[in-house]
Formats: sequence, structure tokens, C-alpha cells
Amino acid sequence: MPRTCTICNHPDRERIDQALVEGGAYRVIAKQYGVSAPATFRHKLNHLPKAMVRAHEAKQAASADNLLANVCSLQKRANRILRKAEKSEDHRIALSAIRELRNTVELLARLAGELQEGTTVNVLVSPEYQALRSKVIDALAPFPEARVAVAEALRE
Repeated sequence: MPRTCTICNHPDRERIDQALVEGGAYRVIAKQYGVSAPATFRHKLNHLPKAMVRAHEAKQAASADNLLANVCSLQKRANRILRKAEKSEDHRIALSAIRELRNTVELLARLAGELQEGTTVNVLVSPEYQALRSKVIDALAPFPEARVAVAEALRE
């Protein structure tokens, strides 16, 4: 017979559920409420109230929509300022508005996930990879079929 969930029977279940829905770390939640991390993990996978999860997701979506609307509003205001500055030939203000528009476009691209951030490392050109590749291919010399298969896999 399966064991009953210790979280479902816990007196602070609602608080635990809320912490899990908000993305709290299993170990932290488990320690705070005196339960095990695996039980917390299993509870999140199998017993969280679906309505609570959907409500949290809806709240996050609304928050993202508000953020997007605010950025779009700022973009419109910067466009108005730019047009006025260009009409009055105030180049200093026009350049400031252009900078702000560039920043809002960058922020919108980031929000849409269109900008790749961080460092990209190509390990295929690193000397360490080249040395490892050579050693693997050399070690497979007595096994021609395996050597060809590994070489093709590495090339992909």
C-alpha cells in the first residue's frame, strides 16, 4: 500500500504549497517546515492543487503583460519627445530620445527572448578538445569500424 504524502497531511500544507508554486528551493522549504526534500519534490510533482498552479501562472503572465505595456508606453513617450526635438532642432534632446528608444528596443528584444546574452564558447577550436579528439581517434586505431563511427560522431 502506498504511503500517504507527509506534505498533504502537514499542518502548514497551504504555506508549503504556496512556497513550491512560487519556485522555492526544495531543501529550503523542507528545512523550514521539518519535512524531507524528496517528499517536498514528490508533493510538487503529484499533489499541488492545479488551480493554485494556474493562478500563479496567470499572475506571472499578467505581470509580464504589465511590464510589456509599461515599456511600450515609455517607447511612445520617447518617440513623441524625439519628434518635438527634431521639429525644434534641439539635437541634444533628440539624441537623448534616440538613446532611450534604443534602450527600449533592446529591452523589448530581451523580453521577447530575441537577444542572446552571455558568452558563447566554441569548444571545438580549443587545444584541449583537439588533443582529446586525437587521443580518442588514436586509441580506436585497432578498431577501424569504431574509429570511423566515433570520428563521424565527433564531426557532427
